[in-house]
Amino acid sequence: MKESTPPAADSLITGAEIARLAGVTRAAVSNWRRRHSDFPTPADAGASTPLFSRAEVRSWLGKQQKGTDVSDDVRLWQALRGRFGDDIITGVTGVARLLARGDASGLDEDLAELATGLAAKETPVRVVEQLVERFRDSSRRVGSDQVTSLRLVKAVRHFAGAVSGDSVILDPACGIGTLLLSVGPAEGPVRRGQEIDPGVAELAQARADLAGYRDAVIETGDSLRQDHWPELRADLVLCDPPTAGPDWGREELLLDSRWELGTPSKAEGDLAWLQHCYAHTAPGGRVVAVMPASVAYRKAGRRIRAEMVRRGILTDVVALPAGMVASHAQPVHLWVLRRPADASGGARSVRMVDLTSNPPDGPMEPAAGQAVDVPLIDLLNDSVDLTPSAHVDAAREDLPAEYRALRQRIEERLGQLTALLPALSAGEGPGTLDGATVNLADLSRAGLVELTDAEPQSKSDQLDTDYLQGFLRSASNKRRSTSSSGTYRLDVKGARIPQMAVEEQRRYGAAFRALQEFEAYVGEVARLAEQAGALARDGLTNGALVPPEDPA
Repeated sequence: MKESTPPAADSLITGAEIARLAGVTRAAVSNWRRRHSDFPTPADAGASTPLFSRAEVRSWLGKQQKGTDVSDDVRLWQALRGRFGDDIITGVTGVARLLARGDASGLDEDLAELATGLAAKETPVRVVEQLVERFRDSSRRVGSDQVTSLRLVKAVRHFAGAVSGDSVILDPACGIGTLLLSVGPAEGPVRRGQEIDPGVAELAQARADLAGYRDAVIETGDSLRQDHWPELRADLVLCDPPTAGPDWGREELLLDSRWELGTPSKAEGDLAWLQHCYAHTAPGGRVVAVMPASVAYRKAGRRIRAEMVRRGILTDVVALPAGMVASHAQPVHLWVLRRPADASGGARSVRMVDLTSNPPDGPMEPAAGQAVDVPLIDLLNDSVDLTPSAHVDAAREDLPAEYRALRQRIEERLGQLTALLPALSAGEGPGTLDGATVNLADLSRAGLVELTDAEPQSKSDQLDTDYLQGFLRSASNKRRSTSSSGTYRLDVKGARIPQMAVEEQRRYGAAFRALQEFEAYVGEVARLAEQAGALARDGLTNGALVPPEDPA
């Protein structure tokens, strides 16, 4: 009779690995061992850390339906958290490396199988972007310097403006690549980045490769001390630099040619990053850089600010609302610089924009009284204070006229709301559309739908986009896509839409489109109302406005 062959070492797993495999905690695995007599027995019961047969554990999990109550993307995230802990970005990089280049180094067998299985159901790029999104949203993560929040990305994209397909884009502190990959069209631009952390740089490159950015190259190194792109001159330089410390390299970089506006002090590492960006800007090119608010007024940077203004290099300073940055709640500024195309092409004024009273999600376009063009001569005083609020507030001399204009705009829009709300007829009652449905994932696999970072888009004349997006916001689809914490993520696998003829789809699509326009208009009225309230309160408290003598 043949003797049984003990399991190979690579087919044995610990209790912690079982927890990752099932997407549960280690305590849950311990409970299963105590409460289920049929739980697999350890292959080496005498060891201090029991090892179990992977095949037996998989079989038991399947019979018990353990770990099947969470989606594959959640299970993958939980497994990565269990394996890598606070170093989760290393695990996300490992998954990106596997899906981009087939290299599973750094991942165990279960993690690799989870990732490739999920990529087969969806797409490799979506799997990685889901993990990046979870990493960005994780409240206890480390490494937030490598992540630019989506709110900040939206603001940078707005003030960067249109970017042509033949542009060269550089981000010298690109982190995981979010900012570099989010600006400009997908096809065309040459994208170059640099990141000091090798693993983070690898993740940025893998994201670019998976998303199809064929001309994107990310290098590793400290951009200030070891610039990998010394000859590069870009049309657009984007930068959300790391938190500047006293050791940004001043002593070894004193004579560096990049400091054409003046050598920054030890305390002004932010101005070192700003000048590094400007040094890489082609004639006519622009810089959009995230700066701490204090850079606008700190005494140590006064000479460099003055030189920047004097040359007409600085075109905009935008004070953003609090809550834009992932790692802290302090407000930040966007500084927009432009290298003159010729000797006479410098700016004659600086546009000061104060959005600090806006919600962090926007709007980004300044309303009346939030922006002012300040002549250069008015900025070149002893302090060279570039804080937007100091100049915007000073320009708001006719507050009563501004308040009257806001009231009139609100009255006009309120009068149009009823006309925008679509007239809908009575249907046959709830439940009458519970017929045949089709899965969003099936539509995507069939090439009928494109899953973008924003809303899914129809790629077929047999499917109306407004109809598709309207039904994806149905109550049932929202329940599937909303976690217990209230976070909404579109459930690609579970979302379903009814099957209808395309003519009927268009009829529903028109109604959904009208509703969306109505909701956007309501949002604009709400923003105007908030501005009017703030303006009225300011006026009442500083004497520019007074209550009517007869309130009736």
